[in-house]
Amino acid sequence: MNRRNILWTVVSTLGTALGTALGAALGASSAKAATEAGAGNKLKVVYHLSEAEKVNFVLGNIQNHIDGVGGPEHVTLALVIHGPALKAFHAGQANPDLSKRIGEFSKDGVELAACGNTMKAQNVSLKELLPGFVSAEKGGVVRLAELQSQGYLYLRP
Repeated sequence: MNRRNILWTVVSTLGTALGTALGAALGASSAKAATEAGAGNKLKVVYHLSEAEKVNFVLGNIQNHIDGVGGPEHVTLALVIHGPALKAFHAGQANPDLSKRIGEFSKDGVELAACGNTMKAQNVSLKELLPGFVSAEKGGVVRLAELQSQGYLYLRP
């Protein structure tokens, strides 16, 4: 065996070992989260929405999530909206079905955060959005990072 073959064998072996260890650690982390959720600790999940064409899809995902865990009392949810998707939530433009869904989510305790930067760009105030929204003053992406640092799982359907 020459040096190149020996080096390749060592690197391949280390890569496999590292991949196995990392996979086990990530699996343990997921298993821990699932176990904690089963033990009465609610999972925390943040949905990220920026694409206007995905508004109904994401809202459907959130409703399916609530239904799938047996109700809003079994999960802590947040929705962070920025970019073109925010226009759908302007009170003057929102369709009645969307308004109703947002009202129900707000009542269920879903945090509805609108990106402060997008609000400025769209020249819209919090009062002009559907009821229940709060402003992510530092920006939607900052709010997403804050929630993730607090243990929220990140979903971007």
